Parts: sequence; structure tokens; C-alpha cells
Amino acid sequence: MSWFIAALKKYAVFKGRAQRKEYWLFMLFVYLIYGVLGGIGYATHSPAVLAALFIALIGFMLPTWAVTVRRLHDSGLSGWMILITLVPTVGAIVLVVLCCTKSNEGANKYGPNPKEAPALA
Repeated sequence: MSWFIAALKKYAVFKGRAQRKEYWLFMLFVYLIYGVLGGIGYATHSPAVLAALFIALIGFMLPTWAVTVRRLHDSGLSGWMILITLVPTVGAIVLVVLCCTKSNEGANKYGPNPKEAPALA
């Protein structure tokens, strides 16, 4: 849960790097929220719950983009690679593969490796 909160605190930070753990745990919690709201909305046919799902989709859009760009930076790729999702079906698959790739060892042009950075108290 702390990785999710940490990513939300950096909701509009497109500079720097994000570890795989930060990215995937953020995405896990976001999709759990979507699933719970969607499931409740489907089961109850409640417009209020479906409206909450829509608000969550809009609300998590910018943080999702930001953590994805930082994850791409961690692999040494430009954040503009997120636009590959504009290619139907194949683009999303390519982005998932890129987000699964191992981090660059040491610092790269986007900053120091978050795994090697000293933990802040």
C-alpha cells in the first residue's frame, strides 16, 4: 500500500525513475479499485457507483501516466514511448513488455537508480 501512496504523492512528476515494484503495485491497486467499483456497479446497476468508477478512471489517469513515464525512464527509454499505446492492441502489449524490462544499472540520463539510492527517512 505504501508504494501506491508514494506513486500518488508524485501524481504529476514525470521526471525521475520508478522501480518495477512501484509501477506494478500502483497498477495492481488501481485495477483492484476499478474491479471493485465495476463489480459493485454491475451487480447493483447503481448509477452512483458507476459514476464513482468514472471519477476514479479520470482521477487515476494522470498518476498512471506519470508512473508509467517514470518506469520507462528507469529502463532508459523516453517517456514519449507511452504513445505506443495509440497503436491498437499491439501498442498496449509492447508497453507492458517495456514496463517489465529490467532497470538500467547505475544512473542514467533520467537520474540515479532508485534501488541504489539511499532510503529517505
